[in-house]
Amino acid sequence: MISIENLHKNFGINQVLNGIDLSITKGQTVAILGPNGSGKTTLIKSILGMVKPSSGDISLAGMSVKNKWDYRENIDYLPQIANFPGNLKVIELIHMIKDIRGKGITQEDRFIEMFGLQPFLNKKLSHLSGGTKQKVNLVLTFMFDSDMIILDEPTSGLDPVSLIALKNLIASEKQKGKTILITSHIMSFVEEVCDKLVFILDGKIYFNDTIKVLKVTTKEENFEKAIAHLLTHAHV
Repeated sequence: MISIENLHKNFGINQVLNGIDLSITKGQTVAILGPNGSGKTTLIKSILGMVKPSSGDISLAGMSVKNKWDYRENIDYLPQIANFPGNLKVIELIHMIKDIRGKGITQEDRFIEMFGLQPFLNKKLSHLSGGTKQKVNLVLTFMFDSDMIILDEPTSGLDPVSLIALKNLIASEKQKGKTILITSHIMSFVEEVCDKLVFILDGKIYFNDTIKVLKVTTKEENFEKAIAHLLTHAHV
């Protein structure tokens, strides 16, 4: 599904990605983790075409994405921080995004109900709490039913009921054979929903395997401690 070969990205003298090689199979749910400044956000934005790599190549379904944009129609993306126009009502934003993407049948009603957004549909976005805005963000992400989903800190601000709904939603999307990439600082969430872990440090992939293998490799039964072990021993 995704093939990345020798990907480099420099911002001036700052080298953010330093020779990333990565292959993600269709239907996998993969966590892309790393400390702040490791390059994970730049990698995701490179896949989305929001950042142009300095060198290397990214292919989706066997086709290079270089100088292309239409492939993004089959990707649903949840940004870490969504800056919505505050003067719009929730329902107006949903209709606007549908018009912009113009992508056939959508499922917004299902997700509006799932995340309990009915009472907020006619409220302006500037009047919503951070958690409610995140629910709107999730509706906008999942309603297009694309083959690939990228979620950047999807649990941010969610209450326990909505968090359970999100976990169930990811599980159902996995069953459909979708490819899902997730970044999160909540290790319990990552452990519960992801099949595989890609750990990036200083612009390079430091670990790329299952969480089970990580625990065996680090000799840590606790996932958070296994991640801490990676960080502690990375430069040894």
